Amino acid sequence: MAELWLADSNILIRWVQPGDPDFRVAQAAVLKLETSGDIPCFAPQNLGEFWNVLTRPAARNGYGLSPGEANRRANTIESRFRLLPDNIDVYREWRRLLVDCNVSGTQVHDARLVASMQVHGVSRLLTFNTRDFARYSGIEAIHPARLA
Repeated sequence: MAELWLADSNILIRWVQPGDPDFRVAQAAVLKLETSGDIPCFAPQNLGEFWNVLTRPAARNGYGLSPGEANRRANTIESRFRLLPDNIDVYREWRRLLVDCNVSGTQVHDARLVASMQVHGVSRLLTFNTRDFARYSGIEAIHPARLA
């Protein structure tokens, strides 16, 4: 039976950026999911983070791409990954997680991804930052090298 996997933003960013040192491992992991019949997914939060990094100047730890190029790469993601849409349930779960898991600072973005996963019945997250998700029960954060 096909399983849904959420791809973290760091996977999506590297998956479309051939010059990134982690490009190949991200590509191989997503291909492994697809060939095994599983379904890679993304959430609106992912695309916002993706767009931010791709269009941010290289001097500020981004890729310095134009919005047009970011759009082209976002279209590639949208054609290969399933969207987990935001809704009121995602918002409510996110708010609950913020309080119950004592979330602060930039970690609020990860909590929103977890909320989307929980609402949409996704238990596996493909990410380079597995430690960032250790606080959340009911999900498994998996490094792409484990799949490649």
